[in-house]
Amino acid sequence: MHEFSVAQHIIEIALQSAKEHHVDHISSVEVEIGQAAGVVTEALEFAWESAVRDTALQNAALLIKEIPVSVVCRSCGMQYDPQEIFDLCPRCGDMNPDIIRGKELRVSAIIT
Repeated sequence: MHEFSVAQHIIEIALQSAKEHHVDHISSVEVEIGQAAGVVTEALEFAWESAVRDTALQNAALLIKEIPVSVVCRSCGMQYDPQEIFDLCPRCGDMNPDIIRGKELRVSAIIT
């Protein structure tokens, strides 16, 4: 389960930011996770609960914002938002997408 290492990395980022800004309390950490990032949000939430135990973030909430997938067809250039990553292009019917949004995995806010 790589979500535990993702949770640990988020914690490191939050703690480093708190230190740099002389903040002693963090109430929540907001992350943006693309639907094609390969992270199972339920597993990340479970890992978060374990990873924050006995840290300065023990009572901090993890707020997850899912970023939908958006692709552009390499064959015809149409941009669309597929239901599934390898849905056929609605214009030309090819399955040749280039992901332009939805692979993100970043800390977007640290709320004190």
